[in-house]
Amino acid sequence: MIEVKNVKKAFGKQQVLKDVSVEVEDGQVVVVLGPSGSGKTTLLRCINFLENADSGQLAIGDTCVDLKKATKKQILEIRRKTAFVFQNYNLFANKTALENVIEGLVTARHIPREAAIKRGKEALDWVGLGEKYHCYPCNLSGGQQQRVGIARAFVLNPEVILFDEPTSALDPELVGETLDIIKKVAGRGITMIVVTHEMSFAQDVANKVIFMDEGIVVEEGSPEEIFSNPKEERTRQFLSRIISLDSNYSI
Repeated sequence: MIEVKNVKKAFGKQQVLKDVSVEVEDGQVVVVLGPSGSGKTTLLRCINFLENADSGQLAIGDTCVDLKKATKKQILEIRRKTAFVFQNYNLFANKTALENVIEGLVTARHIPREAAIKRGKEALDWVGLGEKYHCYPCNLSGGQQQRVGIARAFVLNPEVILFDEPTSALDPELVGETLDIIKKVAGRGITMIVVTHEMSFAQDVANKVIFMDEGIVVEEGSPEEIFSNPKEERTRQFLSRIISLDSNYSI
C-alpha cells in the first residue's frame, strides 16, 4: 500500500500542494485528473523525491519516511521501490534504447551488465521494440521513445510506477499505442499512479480516480462515481469541458 499524508509544497509564495493525502492499495491503478497547475505533477515528483516537499509523510509498503527530513538512505530506499515515466521521455540522447533501459539496473541496482542486457532486451521486446535495441532516441518516434521510457521503468520491477502525463507530448495518432502498453503494465498487477487527461484510459483501467484543483484533492472515487455522478461542482465543471458530447458518460 502507498500512503501519502498531509503533503505541502510551495514554490516561493505559491502554495502548490495544500495538505494533500492519498491512499493507493497494492495493485491499484489510480488516475489523477485536474487542470494545469493543480499540483498533480508536483505530487508525483514529491513521492519520488524529484521535488522536496515542505512537509508530509510517505509510506510505501513497510518503508515510512518524513518527506521533509528523509535521509539519503531513506530516499534511495523509496526510489528502489518506485519508477517514473516522464511526459518528455527523459532519455539519454547519447545512449541507445537498450542502454537507456539498462542504465538503472547497472548503476543503481548493481546488476551485472550481461544479466542487465538480457532483462533489458526482454523489456524492449515486451513493449514491441525488439528491433530497436541499438537505435538512439533521435532515430525513434515519440511513441517509441515513450515505450523505451516505460520499458526502463518496468525492467526495475518496482512496487509502483508513477506516470506523469505519458501521452501529452505525443502526436494524436501515437497516443493509442502508448496507452495500450500502459494497459499491459497494469495487467501485470503493478501499482500505478497515472497523471493523465485520457478519459478512456481512466474508464477502462483505473480502479480509482482522483480530481485535484488548486493544490487540494477535491474528490475521489471509482471511475463510475467520478464521471457519472461527481459530487463536487468543481469536478463537474472540469469534466464538462474535457469530455465530448458523444461521450458515454453523463455529467
